[in-house]
Amino acid sequence: QVQLVESGGGLVQAGGSLRLSCAVSLRPSSRYVMGWFRQAPGKEREFVTAISWGGGSTIYAGSVEGRFTVSRDNAKNTVYLQMNSLKPEDTAVYYCAGHQEFLLYRIPERYTYWGQGTQVTVSS
Repeated sequence: QVQLVESGGGLVQAGGSLRLSCAVSLRPSSRYVMGWFRQAPGKEREFVTAISWGGGSTIYAGSVEGRFTVSRDNAKNTVYLQMNSLKPEDTAVYYCAGHQEFLLYRIPERYTYWGQGTQVTVSS
């Protein structure tokens, strides 16, 4: 059964850091492009970042560029999102997602598999 499980969310003060993890049960996990999305209350789900099969290519939303870093360890079947210099506007439920195509997509409709999400709250 395909499963993505996020962890690492929580409450942090503005300027702080969090690292999210996504445990991937897709097999082989290395053959999936992985992305992170987020959804704040009353807003649409928005793209955060995506990483290629081998981890050599990444793309970011402009709002997180330079603050967030995506990485993956295919040997551990895990994808990470390191979030630094967090701002209150980063508050949202964060989801990891995967698809089997080669391209790095920014739109959620191109992702086939989704986790249940983890809450990140940044206080001012």
